[in-house]
Amino acid sequence: HETILSTRLSGIIETTTTTSRKLSMAQFSIGVDVGGTNTDAVVLRADQVVCWTKQVTTADVTTGVARAVRAVLGQLRDRDLQGTICRVNIGTTHFVNALVQRRDLVRVAVVRLCGTASRALPPFCDFPSDLKKVVCGSYHLVSGGLQFDGQEISSLDEAELRTCIRTIRGEGVRNVVISGVFAPIAPQRQEEKVAEIFRAEFPDVSLTLSHEVGQIGLLERENAAILNECLKPLCHRTVEAFRQALNALGLTCPFYLTQNDGTLISAEQTLEYPVRTFASGPTNSMRGAAFLSGVADAIVIDIGGTTSDVGCLKGGFPRQASTRVKVGGVSTNFRMPDVLSIGLGGGSIVKQIQGADGKLTVQVGPTSTGYRLVREGLVFGGSTLTATDIAVATGHAQLGDPGHVTGLDQELVRQAVDRIHHMVEEVIDQVKLSGEDQPILLVGGGTILVDEKRNISGASSIQKPQHYQVANAVGAALGQVSGTVDRVVSLAQTSRDEAIGEAKADATQQAVAAGAVESTIEITEVLEVPLAYLPGNATKVTVKAVGLLTDRPTGGGTDLADIIAADTTTWEQQAVQEHDVAPPSDTPPAPPSPQPASHLPTLQETETEIDPATGAWVLSPWDV
Repeated sequence: HETILSTRLSGIIETTTTTSRKLSMAQFSIGVDVGGTNTDAVVLRADQVVCWTKQVTTADVTTGVARAVRAVLGQLRDRDLQGTICRVNIGTTHFVNALVQRRDLVRVAVVRLCGTASRALPPFCDFPSDLKKVVCGSYHLVSGGLQFDGQEISSLDEAELRTCIRTIRGEGVRNVVISGVFAPIAPQRQEEKVAEIFRAEFPDVSLTLSHEVGQIGLLERENAAILNECLKPLCHRTVEAFRQALNALGLTCPFYLTQNDGTLISAEQTLEYPVRTFASGPTNSMRGAAFLSGVADAIVIDIGGTTSDVGCLKGGFPRQASTRVKVGGVSTNFRMPDVLSIGLGGGSIVKQIQGADGKLTVQVGPTSTGYRLVREGLVFGGSTLTATDIAVATGHAQLGDPGHVTGLDQELVRQAVDRIHHMVEEVIDQVKLSGEDQPILLVGGGTILVDEKRNISGASSIQKPQHYQVANAVGAALGQVSGTVDRVVSLAQTSRDEAIGEAKADATQQAVAAGAVESTIEITEVLEVPLAYLPGNATKVTVKAVGLLTDRPTGGGTDLADIIAADTTTWEQQAVQEHDVAPPSDTPPAPPSPQPASHLPTLQETETEIDPATGAWVLSPWDV
């Protein structure tokens, strides 16, 4: 152990590690969560946070992730720690951002198996017009589809399908969605058969089968499949960029992405199902809050720089939304956490407005300085009054120069504090499912806005766990994987116990296949919904199994002593020069030069500018 690290901050680390010594070393996992303002990273060893960092999020995201990982690796080396990095888990906003911003998406062709049904509501019918222009390749309504009892609306017509395939190939589209009416009831009857025909006739095709990403509900399930398929090329580029960035840092261990339900999905699986990572940000915060506090059932409030995400923990996992969820303006029904967001954060702009009675009242948010807080906030030498300035003025936080806020009107400060806490009380009331007070967990850098000693309506207790600043990255670092079974069973043909037992066994097997240690698997959710409109006492059964991810030191982990601390800043500096926000300047920016059609806008070009006095949105060249 004395010679594991012979050089700490030099470019080369010499190692004398053997395989037997690796087996006895500590195992570390790295968690990274990308936010709109900061990219956070932590290193976990079992249930202990070893080190953490906050780095500014970059426009290309990948650079910020690499910078955060590099920072925590440096902290590990500084402390002469020995062990193996068994995995890196990343919670990314790449895919949902691309959808919201309508960029890096590809055209998709939809083949709906419907026969004579559902023709009045064709694919893409409820898409926002701007998104439809980007992703709508074509749609084809063909024979097939199922009744609600699993019987066929009409049989598949292979000749019709082959004609459809030739048409799609002729259009130059290779991303295809196969969506069948009531397909989740019996996917093997039609969707999977059509997929086999497509792969035989069109080997280069990329397919999403609707039953793999959504639940019963034709349009919402079909929409979810379309969103999944239009993001696949971006997903391939993003996963490869993450892989290269980690390799450049000497990390060759497996890496995972975090899912909407709080568990992990491998990089390889993400290539097929990018939509499963859409809500990983709020989910990571809630999972991290449960882990750090030891509380399994509570309301979590994650206060960031611009917004606060609020949700309920149930058994240590986020409560799932029971209704359809809109993503980028599109209605979907895949599993998403039930999270409510409000415009309250550290960068929220505070201003006085005149009410109808002529009295001045204080408004906090929803407009925010966001990542510009460190330039525009009063305590940082700026001219904009923010919620952070109020926290410093009341003594709840020590940031910047408190002297810049000593002259604030005390009545204004008092009203702002009351308004902030009233917003928190309102959102607690909105997410509660009962009238009883609930324990509250506060996480995120913006928790400085809330006075823990204050009596907050709806809260039975308020806890700010250790490392609350990076609870999101802690949630990402947790090594759990899951398996989920969602099926319709006939209780006329089998008993309830047998049906649920079989579903539990299948969910367990899925978790094992995803990499879980079988002895650690627990059934975290069992849901039964009787379907009165189906014959045979039909019931929809949903079972979720969760287990700890297998960490094998000899199976791809990276020994700390093997990480070469080479100077990897060259490529990072190039990315920073291209993507980072330019420092403030009194010189007006030059008009943007013409860019080729393939140019991806930088953060400067897409940045929204809002007049703090009037709230008006100042159009940028990108907006025009």
